[in-house]
Amino acid sequence: MKLPEMSSHKRENYAKVYMILVAVIGWAIVGYEVFHIEPTDEITILIILAAFLAITEYYPIPLLRGSTTITFPFIFVMYGLFGIWYPIIIYSGIVLAINILYQRPLRIVLFNPAQLAISVFVAEYIVSHTMMVQFITTNSEFLTGFITYVLFLSIFLILNNVIVDIVLLVRPQPYPFHLFKTKTLTEIGSAAISLIYGVMMFYLEGRKVDEFSLFFFFSPLVAVSLLYSVITTLENEKKRLNALFSITTGVNKKIHSTEWIETFKNSFSQIVDVQAIMLWVKENDVWKILYYDGRVTPKDELTGEALARFDGKKQPIVYQDRVKKLGPIDEFFKKDMKAFVYSPMVVENETIGMLVVAKSRARSFGDDEIHSIATLSNQLAVAVKTRILIEEKEKRIVLEERNRIARGIHDGVAQTLAGAVMKLETAERKFNRNPEETRKLILESMDKLRLSLREVRESIYELRPYPTERVGLSTAIEKRIEMVKGEYNIQFSFDIRGKEVPLSPMVEKELFDIFQESLQNTIKHAEATKIEVLLSYQKEHIILKIKDNGVGFSLFQAMVKAQNNPHFGILNMNDAAEKINATLQIDTKEGQGTDITLTVPKMGLEGGSTVDQAYAGG
Repeated sequence: MKLPEMSSHKRENYAKVYMILVAVIGWAIVGYEVFHIEPTDEITILIILAAFLAITEYYPIPLLRGSTTITFPFIFVMYGLFGIWYPIIIYSGIVLAINILYQRPLRIVLFNPAQLAISVFVAEYIVSHTMMVQFITTNSEFLTGFITYVLFLSIFLILNNVIVDIVLLVRPQPYPFHLFKTKTLTEIGSAAISLIYGVMMFYLEGRKVDEFSLFFFFSPLVAVSLLYSVITTLENEKKRLNALFSITTGVNKKIHSTEWIETFKNSFSQIVDVQAIMLWVKENDVWKILYYDGRVTPKDELTGEALARFDGKKQPIVYQDRVKKLGPIDEFFKKDMKAFVYSPMVVENETIGMLVVAKSRARSFGDDEIHSIATLSNQLAVAVKTRILIEEKEKRIVLEERNRIARGIHDGVAQTLAGAVMKLETAERKFNRNPEETRKLILESMDKLRLSLREVRESIYELRPYPTERVGLSTAIEKRIEMVKGEYNIQFSFDIRGKEVPLSPMVEKELFDIFQESLQNTIKHAEATKIEVLLSYQKEHIILKIKDNGVGFSLFQAMVKAQNNPHFGILNMNDAAEKINATLQIDTKEGQGTDITLTVPKMGLEGGSTVDQAYAGG
């Protein structure tokens, strides 16, 4: 359901003018009825009806996919007993009080009671002051009264919904058809319940109407409203907690990749319904946008004077009305956003991020929503901090690897080259006096230079991007298997199960290292003719299994040997497994082959994108 294209500002103004017009007409009707009200002696009955009306209005009944208030039976009974003045005045007053209690914006506080007063007044006027009365008159009092009830109800609901639908269509915020459909079906359900009460009322017509009969007649409806309100509150709280658990679990599982942002985006709407959201993180004293969505106008970063707007904030800050008070970064949001919550992400008393959400309606954030946002930001703080620590650990590992290569070049290649140079210098001095010794020195130097060349090439290879970084884990394993098959007479099988997911570079590297170490040990020692490799992506784990039909070995003897020889493969594989919190299991016996299984917990290890990609907007 869409109106012709027009600017957001114009649509907002048209909606305001329309709501003001409805409020003026509605409250004029209420004022008119106040001056024409007639006193009544049935005060107790009037109080009971007013109390029931207030309870059912304050505690709506969940119906279909929405919720509705079953108030019409009280309005009609009040109208039949006391005239139209009382239901219009009392109903408007109750709705006004409830809107004030919910701290809704002034125009909504005035609009909601006014449109209901208009609906009741016009419906009563059409039914009572037109030819429709003569049309519905029959010989049966029950039928006449019930038809009057149905017409009154139909006109009231149709008019009430049309007035509200016009606002929802004119305002800038979208009003999709599925919301219109849900709202319409909910109101039809409300009408059906009101009709059931109408049938019962007119079936019991003629019996004495007193305080007790009214109380017992309407108490089931009131009790249902109260009961379902409590049930709905508990269910909503359960859904909120489940959504919080789901989003924090999903974020923690995928924190190493940009996929956690998608998890956050998909789950956040289950917690709080907002029209704009921004997630900021602080890196090297600069605030950057990690994610944004909705009605925002993002900029590159927050620096300089604006930096102090976020720094040091530890508690959520709420701005319920943009007109009255501006927030720290109002310029990052569209002008139709009215209410904001700034929820800092704090870890160990350090503010590392800020979750900012906005709604198009002023004073629209309730205490429960603010609490949920604060809880979520605390969980996000832990996840983002974990991400930072993982990245720092990976950078440290890369630095250590580079230092190791540098030491290897210094202690190996450099020393070999220095020795070769010294021998060549000696050969130069002995060239004329002792040609034979000179030739020997040159040959020795050439051998050392060839060795240095191999070491340089190996160092260059180590400095190149790792195979898993270039082609991914599974492809790297396949290429390594094809290479080995070309050199050795070994039959291979490689099976990939489950849906492949990108892993962090460190995890893929360690998995590939363990695979290579296992493969190398099998080739050297197992005398195997068949090797089976399995890479299984399961729900909570990733399993890498290498199985051969070789001679096997004594695991105890192998561990004893490993203590005396620190370069033994099993120790290398254990160290690699520990780096990624994996479990290494080796099943082998002499003469029965070897089965090596590596089980890696999936949580926090998924990745495959660069860090900079996380700053792409929503």
